[in-house]
Amino acid sequence: MALMALGIDILLPAFDDIRVAYGLSEDSSAPGQLITIYFVGLAIAQLIFGPLSDWFGRKPIIFIGIFIYIIGSIGSALAPNFVTLLAFRFIWGVGAAGTRVVAVAVVRDCFEGSQMAKAMSEIMAVFVLVPVIAPTFGAGLIAILPWESIFWFSAIFAVGMSIWSLRLPETLNPEYKVRFNWSSTKRGYGRVLRTRITAFYTLSSVCLQAVFVMYLSSCERIISDILGRGDQFPIIFGIVAIGFGIAALINGKLVTAIGIQKLLFGASIFLVFSSSVLAVVTLMNEGTPNFWLFIPLLAVVLCTFMFIMPNLNSAALFPMGDIAGTAGAFTSAIRMSLGAAIGGVLNSLIKDSLTPFVVGLVCMAMLTMVTIFVAGDPEPERDYLPN
Repeated sequence: MALMALGIDILLPAFDDIRVAYGLSEDSSAPGQLITIYFVGLAIAQLIFGPLSDWFGRKPIIFIGIFIYIIGSIGSALAPNFVTLLAFRFIWGVGAAGTRVVAVAVVRDCFEGSQMAKAMSEIMAVFVLVPVIAPTFGAGLIAILPWESIFWFSAIFAVGMSIWSLRLPETLNPEYKVRFNWSSTKRGYGRVLRTRITAFYTLSSVCLQAVFVMYLSSCERIISDILGRGDQFPIIFGIVAIGFGIAALINGKLVTAIGIQKLLFGASIFLVFSSSVLAVVTLMNEGTPNFWLFIPLLAVVLCTFMFIMPNLNSAALFPMGDIAGTAGAFTSAIRMSLGAAIGGVLNSLIKDSLTPFVVGLVCMAMLTMVTIFVAGDPEPERDYLPN
């Protein structure tokens, strides 16, 4: 999971250098495409890695994913033009998919119910530490080395993670091994789409993913160009990410205390409320609100995600214990592909005003709440997990 996040966040401080290196205009939103294409690669590849992890086990997929990840990061460092850079960013995302699929499948192998949601929250807390460190570290690298050094560092970090992964045990129950073929994979995908809890919670997560992609793709322009705080971007981004981590840890405690359904219902209602407040403040200031008002409100909205997203991911897999790799990959692919597409469109609408950002945020928040309420209580559909 840390590798997946690193592939996103370490790149953000280099957007200006990328514009200069590839002859893009100063206000070009094209660097944001490097985030979107990464998510596209991540989404598509999971459809392959998921079933493979249910056949060969979790560990082989980790090492295959890391190998592809390294190719993508090195290729990005050597890319002679922006189109080639986009291509290698896609490959980079494909590699990240292998590690992401395994992380979710391992949690489903070992936990169920609220304990699974708690474990996912703890993983998310570690996951969001990367956005705290990566932009600042990336800015530091760029200050003393060529901007391509952030890609070389990512490759070196991936090598280190592959060595560390040698100590991980295989968690796939031999009884659950499913030979990779189209018919069994299609049955697994069909089961995901027919299961109400899984389908609607996946739709909810699509809405949140769209906001996440919109935020990551536009945050550098929002903070630097619209709010005029470019020199403080790594610090601001890191502070918001710290809030993510704290919220994820609190979620891990709350979900075992009050249950997934109550937490999802309450958090989704608060998400609509807080995003509406942010929208009102922004619209009252004609799309350019006060920095000290906008950023804290945005942080509250984004931190609310941590009380929803890990629980959605966990609850969606409650009925899927015997095909955790396939189901986890398919739901994640839907979330990331549709989220990347919607988030990419929303990002393209953001020019010199924050109005498109907050309107998109409110729409996605309302859809999240509606789909969560339609999905209902996941606990009755929780399945039995053999030892």
